[in-house]
Amino acid sequence: MSTAEFNYSVYAHSSNLKPYAINLTKDIVNANDLLQETFLRAIANREKFNEGTNLKAWLFTIMRNIFINDYRRRTKRKTILDQTENQFLLNSREHTVPNRATATFVLEDIQRALKKLSDDYKIPFMMHFNGYKYQEIADDLQLPLGTVKSRIFFARKELKERLSIYAPGRA
Repeated sequence: MSTAEFNYSVYAHSSNLKPYAINLTKDIVNANDLLQETFLRAIANREKFNEGTNLKAWLFTIMRNIFINDYRRRTKRKTILDQTENQFLLNSREHTVPNRATATFVLEDIQRALKKLSDDYKIPFMMHFNGYKYQEIADDLQLPLGTVKSRIFFARKELKERLSIYAPGRA
């Protein structure tokens, strides 16, 4: 196969390669750059292509490898190295303090929601939360077992509604 025929064959696969490039990069401009780089590498490495093998698969492999290498290069570039003299303090975990602000807000919201529960629901719920069994709660509060279970259920339901902002899937 002559150089011109090879170049034409490589370019003929652009309609197959472009959707794959878009899928990898999720951006049209970057996909075009990836496609162009793939063509450039394929033409530059023409001698590595074995005639009679699948040119399309060879081009897809080149494109995938370029994308992976560029991704690795970009992630390495984002790594920040601190060259200060007191690195032992920067890398020491002893001196770091975790930020508990979010946990504090959540806890305050839970306490507020609990305070808004009526005592009929709050008392059995808190007893169950503290480890009492349903029958122990029923005996202590002198209530039927079914009433205790339903009050705990409705307390959970009301708390779930009041704290729905913390439900998974909400952003």
